[in-house]
Amino acid sequence: MSRVGENIYKRKDGRWEGRYRIQGTKKYGSVYAHTYSEVRDKLIIEKANQLKYEPGTYSIKAYCLEWLEWKRVRIKCSSYNKYKNLVDSYIIPYFNSLSFLELDHFKIESFTNHLLKRNLSSKTINDTLSVLRQIIQYGNINNSAGIQISINIKGISSSEQKELQVLTSSQQAILYSYCKENMNDKNLGILICLFTGIRIGELCALKWDDISIVDHTLRIDKTMQRIQTHGTPKTIISITKPKSQCSIRTIPLCDEIYVLLKKNKKVGYVLTGNEKYVEPRSMQTYFKKVTKACNIDQVNFHCLRHSFATRCIESGFDVKSLSEILGHASVNITMNRYVHPSMDLKRQNMQRLNQF
Repeated sequence: MSRVGENIYKRKDGRWEGRYRIQGTKKYGSVYAHTYSEVRDKLIIEKANQLKYEPGTYSIKAYCLEWLEWKRVRIKCSSYNKYKNLVDSYIIPYFNSLSFLELDHFKIESFTNHLLKRNLSSKTINDTLSVLRQIIQYGNINNSAGIQISINIKGISSSEQKELQVLTSSQQAILYSYCKENMNDKNLGILICLFTGIRIGELCALKWDDISIVDHTLRIDKTMQRIQTHGTPKTIISITKPKSQCSIRTIPLCDEIYVLLKKNKKVGYVLTGNEKYVEPRSMQTYFKKVTKACNIDQVNFHCLRHSFATRCIESGFDVKSLSEILGHASVNITMNRYVHPSMDLKRQNMQRLNQF
């Protein structure tokens, strides 16, 4: 039995073996242990040792690969895939064999300008610079020359903020009526998001056991996503804990959605009523059909979350409570990213000037 992409195998004698390429040769070496986790840790250390060159010639590419190996067992698979794609697509191709000790402010600025010329989004550029910053910090700790590179890598500011999609009050009313009149498991899921603001991955992973009819609450402690299988073009469905501790939360239900949930309660996954799941990509496709039937154009599933937050603010909702319901780390994220006053609310506020 082997672990795909890791060169780790279980031997006939019951031990685990991990194989690695010996630097500068075509030969392979091996490490052994009685458990998979032990041999994996040994293999990470040995691979890192194989990457070591002389202090003056140790390349940025080598540190990138070593950092990825070190990071791999410490983060979620989806995060590792994101970091690896950024390293493989942007950092290694640009710096390639440049020595780590040759890095300076000028080269970092040149790299930032290179990314800007590629017309990448500000998020992609900032994520790439953040990864490079972590790699340099790792190199400062682990380079055998004992030399510290002090470079302040600053991100770029977005020249324009993308306008988030929010349903108007009339559009939301039309969508609500359509889902209620054509009730099925998926339409119930749409209404859950409309009344709780949960993410599509959280909805797809939601089971009826997570909903308490007695307490009028909904528990979010897992999410579903399709992730790339390392070393292959294939992808798999992954159901894991949410990306942060703040995303694990219990949401009280308003009477409107509570009555619908109580009336339609089943078992298994909420979107199917059995042990088969609906993945986020399929739910996105279904949502497009629903919005088309409602004559609502150019919106994606995430607009339900934006709309929920906006309606809450319009109703005078306490922002701190809303932030926790949405699973945000701070109130500022709620205000800056998801809460957008509607034109109707702006008009109402402007009319207050009439009292003067």
